[in-house]
Amino acid sequence: MYAIVETGGKQYRVQEGDTLFVEKLQANEGDVVTLDRVLAVSKDGSLVVGNPVVDGAKVDAKVVEQGKGKKIIVFKYKPKKDYRRKQGHRQPYTKIVIEKINA
Repeated sequence: MYAIVETGGKQYRVQEGDTLFVEKLQANEGDVVTLDRVLAVSKDGSLVVGNPVVDGAKVDAKVVEQGKGKKIIVFKYKPKKDYRRKQGHRQPYTKIVIEKINA
């Protein structure tokens, strides 16, 4: 059994027990969050596709960790114009474990 959920503007294919790194969620470590934007559910070989979401379907996930990703460097420059800008960025994330798919 698997489901396709949307969170943080991205779509993920999840099964029970999967670990995901998603865009930051407003929850503390150890909390259980409910992902209710379920776009499709596959159960016993049959696929149910929502329009746009499946009615009554939700996915429960446990928040394991809040963190930041690796630093990326954004460097802009224009040749021969003495223009240089260096900036770093670390994207925040939430690590979750899928506990139950309710469909």
